[in-house]
Amino acid sequence: MFQTRRSASGGGGGRLIIGIIIAVISLISYFASQSYNPVTGENQYLSLTPEQEIALGLQSAPQMIQEFGGLHPDDAAQSAVNEIGSRLINTDIVQGTPWRFSFSVLDDPETVNAFALPGGPTFITSALLNELETEDEVAGVMAHEIVHVLARHSAQQIATNDLTNGLIGAVGVASGDAGAAQTAAVIGQLISMRYGREDEIQSDTLGVCLMIDAGYDPNAMIEVMRVLEAAGGGSGGLDWFSTHPSPDNRVARIEETIANADSVCPS
Repeated sequence: MFQTRRSASGGGGGRLIIGIIIAVISLISYFASQSYNPVTGENQYLSLTPEQEIALGLQSAPQMIQEFGGLHPDDAAQSAVNEIGSRLINTDIVQGTPWRFSFSVLDDPETVNAFALPGGPTFITSALLNELETEDEVAGVMAHEIVHVLARHSAQQIATNDLTNGLIGAVGVASGDAGAAQTAAVIGQLISMRYGREDEIQSDTLGVCLMIDAGYDPNAMIEVMRVLEAAGGGSGGLDWFSTHPSPDNRVARIEETIANADSVCPS
């Protein structure tokens, strides 16, 4: 009996030591992953290289499209969104970055949402597209999502998850070594990924700059916030708000950015 208890205690102690080692390695890996982002002017902690990030987005895109009912069959809508996206990325802010952008309308008439996968694939649902009245409003949505890619917000979230609970599957998907179940799990996390307040403010701010640089009216982003609020009846029942905070205080920030664009936007 004595030997049995001692063996159990020893095993528990061994697991504790292994746990501590893993935690230390995770912390070292996290803080050693610092990378400078020239678009935001910030240092970030990232567990994926740009190449892995692009691979993750490209591999995830087909299943993401399937998740939302496939691509919208209206070629005119697809062409219009692609043209708006292309105009936004053909700007000084985006040029020279490694990301592989693409722009698609998803055939989902119920889910009011837009999102961008790591590395560049960017989507808007037909439900959200139908809520927008002008090209500038569509550009406002797309600019916001483009900035999430430029600022590598998804990669930051993945790095944080790596530190806290180990989203190792993302690296597997990015390297092409993941199975279907693992890929589906990662995509599920990408779909439900919530950006923090600072990420959203940054996407609003740089999104305004992107719109101005591309020749769109940045005031349309204010209208987008109002359209989304009206469509969702506040923050309830609207899929956009499941991954994007309510725009309650964001309109004032956008107005401030527009008023001070010369000093706020990258030159």
